[in-house]
Amino acid sequence: MIAPNPPPRFVTEAKSSMALNLPPLSITIGLLLVSNLFMTFAWYAHLRDLSQKPWLIAALVSWGIALFEYLLQVPANRIGYTTVNLGQLKILQEVITLSVFVPFAVFYMKEPLRLDFLWAALCLMGAVFFMFRPHLPVA
Repeated sequence: MIAPNPPPRFVTEAKSSMALNLPPLSITIGLLLVSNLFMTFAWYAHLRDLSQKPWLIAALVSWGIALFEYLLQVPANRIGYTTVNLGQLKILQEVITLSVFVPFAVFYMKEPLRLDFLWAALCLMGAVFFMFRPHLPVA
């Protein structure tokens, strides 16, 4: 008798994460929130903090910060992909990105809070609706 194949690694990672008694989607959202903090700093903080340094220094510092982003983002996507499809995972990521970026822009980069952020958020909510529409309860 041939032994069955073990489940893919991301499935076993997701099952071990459920030991926290949190749904996989909640774990995914939490990891993506933290990973986006790192990503946003990696992409934009050098514009304020390293503007007088050569671009190569800014790139290396950003790359170092981005490593931490990937250490959280990869497991987040693997866990999330066990419960939502790829398009839904991408839209979830975009909503989280905007929800992290706006406070970063306003409080860290001292950008003015603009109405455009609201319009962008409303557009993303439309994208969320269309990506998750098959899973919404019918009224």
